Amino acid sequence: MSDATPLPSAKEVREHWEGLIGRDVEVATGGPMVDPVLNGGALVGVYVDKLMKLSALVLFDLPLAAHLGASIALVPAATARTAAEEEQLPPALAENAAEILNVTAALFNVGDAPHLKLDTWYAPREALPADVAQWVPAYVRRLDLEVEVSGYGRGAASVLVI
Repeated sequence: MSDATPLPSAKEVREHWEGLIGRDVEVATGGPMVDPVLNGGALVGVYVDKLMKLSALVLFDLPLAAHLGASIALVPAATARTAAEEEQLPPALAENAAEILNVTAALFNVGDAPHLKLDTWYAPREALPADVAQWVPAYVRRLDLEVEVSGYGRGAASVLVI
């Protein structure tokens, strides 16, 4: 077994999310680092290995969480746009986007890499524990993406492997 969790490519992320929501997703690398304290916050997924060691994080800024959460459940795009504009993520959209975080664990579970699972997730504006928060701005293997969900809208995502 390898001891390194792989950082997925932008193409892998795009294809994975497209398969989940059943619509086109465009991604561009070099996006902003998602900051869970700015612009309404971020939905943060925390991934651990079998020893419960923090191994990866995935962050969706509030607009992306709204767009992904709405698109997977076929909620009207206007609902997602309103949530993004008002910087308020309704609980149903947060739960839907968290399910995308859950299935996103598959991107880390390839080859001989340690098996990761979504341990918990934090809603936008929810305080992150210090052991999680310290990694968000860290210079670790990371992928910062600008994401557009066809028919819904744009947002940003950060994928970090610790």
